[in-house]
Amino acid sequence: MASVINVTDDSFAQEVKGEKNLPVLVDFWAEWCAPCRMIAPVVEAVAKEYEGRLKVCKVNVDYNSHTAAEYGIMSIPTLILFKNGEEKERIIGYQSKEELKKIIDNYL
Repeated sequence: MASVINVTDDSFAQEVKGEKNLPVLVDFWAEWCAPCRMIAPVVEAVAKEYEGRLKVCKVNVDYNSHTAAEYGIMSIPTLILFKNGEEKERIIGYQSKEELKKIIDNYL
């Protein structure tokens, strides 16, 4: 079963930018953020459904401010889809699973 990978400032380059085989969906979030808690089950469901075709990571912005600042994260949740280490799509705020899948499917 696919799992969501918790990524830090130290592991972001390797886990996200260094991934050349799969697109990577990164969820920038914080524990105190209600919309982040709402979208968490959607992100986890996507990770399971797209296992082997999509890598899914989470970055807690409270503990990984360097990465959040590098990508200009001003609102959370922000989800960024990377392909070959480059940002391809940015989604801000809650999205349904169906809406998220439409975006992901464009990069598979």
